This record gives sequence, C-alpha cells and structure tokens, in this order.
Amino acid sequence: MDIEGCGALVSGGASGLGEATVRHLHERGATVVIADVNAEKGEALAGELGCAFVPCDVREEAPVQAAVDKVVEEAGGIHVAVSCAGTGLPLKLASSKGPHPLDAFKVIIDINLVGTFNVMRLASFKMFDNAPNASGERGVLVQTASVAAFEGQVGQVNYSASKGAIVGMTLPAARDLAPKGIRVCTIAPGLFNTPLLAALPEEAKESLGKQVPFPPRLGEPSEYAQLVGSIVTNPMLNGETIRLDGAIRMQPK
Repeated sequence: MDIEGCGALVSGGASGLGEATVRHLHERGATVVIADVNAEKGEALAGELGCAFVPCDVREEAPVQAAVDKVVEEAGGIHVAVSCAGTGLPLKLASSKGPHPLDAFKVIIDINLVGTFNVMRLASFKMFDNAPNASGERGVLVQTASVAAFEGQVGQVNYSASKGAIVGMTLPAARDLAPKGIRVCTIAPGLFNTPLLAALPEEAKESLGKQVPFPPRLGEPSEYAQLVGSIVTNPMLNGETIRLDGAIRMQPK
C-alpha cells in the first residue's frame, strides 16, 4: 500500500515509538492523526507537523472511534492504524510484600492489550469502506508487542502477558480480515531509546545497549518507524510478528 495520500492513525503518537511513526508517515505523504492521553505533547507535535490531534484513552470506545472518524474526515478514509500506546509496571507474581495486586495486573492488560484490540477492531471496521487498490488492499494494522512477549524478565509478568497476547492476536486477526484485503502485523521491539529509558543515566543506557549483539546499542525510535513503513508498503507481510531487537535474547534480569 502506498503511504503517500493514505489516512493514518497512530495511537500513543505523542512520544517515543509513536512520535517517530507519526513523523515518518507524515514525511512520506500520509495524512496522520495523532491519538494520545498526553494532550500537551500531542497538540505540540500536531502543531509542529500540521496534523490533527485527538485526546484518547485507548481503553475507551468513544475516543478511539472519534480518532478513527477524524482520520476519515481529514483523509477521506483510514488506511493505516498503528498501535503504540502502552505502559509497564514492574511487579513480581509474589514477593515478601505479598501477591501481585490484581488491580495492577488489570490496568496493564487494559491499556496494553484491550487498548490495542480496541484500536484494531474500530479501525479495521472503518477500513471496510475503502475501495480496494490494484492489489485488493484496503488497509494495514500494525501493533506493538515486545521481546518481553517471548523472554519476559523478573517483574514483567503483567507486561509480558499483555504483549504475548498481542502476538497471539496477530495471526487470527489477519485471517479474520483477509477477505477484506486488510493486513495485520506486529512489531516486537527490543531495547529502544524511548522515554521509558530516557530517564536512566547515560552510563546505564550504554550498559544496556552493550547487551545487544549487533548493533551494540539501544534501538532508535526512527528504526521502529522505518519498519512500520516497510510493513505498510510490502503486501506480503501479513499475520507476522517481527522482532526488531539486534538479535538480543533477554536474560531473567
């Protein structure tokens, strides 16, 4: 699918991987709508690029539907939806402090998994309205998992569960949507230089980067965005989770 001229939604688009994706798609000629809970950052980025911003908690139906509708309003249709909204909360299954709080587990599942599913279902349904291109495509969904889906570390039981479920949704979602010409792929990033790691001292970030076989550094958000662009433009990428991790395999801690 051509990026130029398409309508794109990026949830979690105000910072990190999402911001880089917004910039990449915008530079390549897409009409992009930014959806994020952080209105200050979202509006600033939208103002800089001349994009639209919709305040959005991905757990709720109404704001996600509003974001999807805004893409249709701005571009005449929604062709790409990238789910980057997510968070983490380090907690062990059980420790000397007690069992993992149930509410804390539900929060991570709701934001990372339910939020991603919410964007997928509403965006894909609206893509049904698109006229297929010459290859029969109507749209592309790209989700964000993590290498923690496969090698969750100590304290990541909630995060790994949410990201593993996103991986698990990818193939059946692609099969569900194949008759309508809508592709579904997921990216599983490794250690990336996002706001989550930005607060660490430079020495600590360098140490983390050296754990990556090659290149021995943290990934850059622009490299994630580049893969999003490749997924959108390569029609044979479908139903797949792609690790973007420099060949790292995470240790327990």
